[in-house]
Amino acid sequence: MKPEPEDEPPQQQQLEAKPRRLYQAWKGNNIFLCGGRLIFGPDAASLLLTTFLIISPSIIFCYQMKAKFHHSSSTGQQHMHQAAVLIVIITTIVDLVFLFMTSARDPGIVPRNTRAPPEADELLLGSNTPSMDWSDGRTPRMRFRRTKDVVVNGFMVKVKFCKTCLRYRPPRSSHCSICNNCVHKFDHHCPWVGQCIGLRNYRYFFLFIATSTFLCIFAFIFAWLSVYSQMEDNGGSMWMALRKEAYSFALIIYTSIVVWFVGGLTIFHLYLIGTNQVRLIKWRRHWKGRTKEVTQSRCLVSCRSKAMISLIRHGTRHH
Repeated sequence: MKPEPEDEPPQQQQLEAKPRRLYQAWKGNNIFLCGGRLIFGPDAASLLLTTFLIISPSIIFCYQMKAKFHHSSSTGQQHMHQAAVLIVIITTIVDLVFLFMTSARDPGIVPRNTRAPPEADELLLGSNTPSMDWSDGRTPRMRFRRTKDVVVNGFMVKVKFCKTCLRYRPPRSSHCSICNNCVHKFDHHCPWVGQCIGLRNYRYFFLFIATSTFLCIFAFIFAWLSVYSQMEDNGGSMWMALRKEAYSFALIIYTSIVVWFVGGLTIFHLYLIGTNQVRLIKWRRHWKGRTKEVTQSRCLVSCRSKAMISLIRHGTRHH
């Protein structure tokens, strides 16, 4: 006969009551691998596309340099082609390592609470203060203060209450709607790496885009050098050189497009690092200023319209 639950040995009951690990009870949208050691975003499949976009031009470049190595007559050109292939292989590997470190690391997720903290200043439903808001239905008879002031390094900073994580966010933190987590020093959610960019993986993200920029510029320069050498062999004809250097022409087009994105992103993040900002705060300030300008212009137009209407009415009554 099958033993009853109360007749089971104590050791088996302890094994059954063993607590789950944190990643097994995770409430966010993240994907965990290797027993919770690797944490990815919900759109981690885009990592495969990014890897393909990095490896494919590198393989084409190495294949082209290998073909030129066999057709080179001078030893100096052979050494140059070997060095170019070695540099591209090393840079590609380093770029993929930075990509993996960006995508598979904890970006700085702020632990969420199971219930509202005591300092949330719970109030009864009867309060009509404008600075109060619902707690997203988790405690339907309470409201929580939306913001509070804290002192950080001698400065007064306003922090916001997150209704999803049931806690006040640390300064310069924000809630990612894709991963459903609050992230410390949240910069943005990058779809190309499938992960949020925050405190703990920002340096790897910057190194990833900087390495990608260097790889694009290096391949672009060597592709043009191949076309130029082919032009000298064909009497200066650009069209004939591009026809014979099809791989170089493809690399020129590809890298000239990609470098505008990764290069511009690298320069922009250099500016953010120099000014100690994150992209989310920078954009919020920009659009807040634009909204203020639009509001002021609308008020000015409205005031002018009212003034014109009043003048017309006054003139009509006078006649």
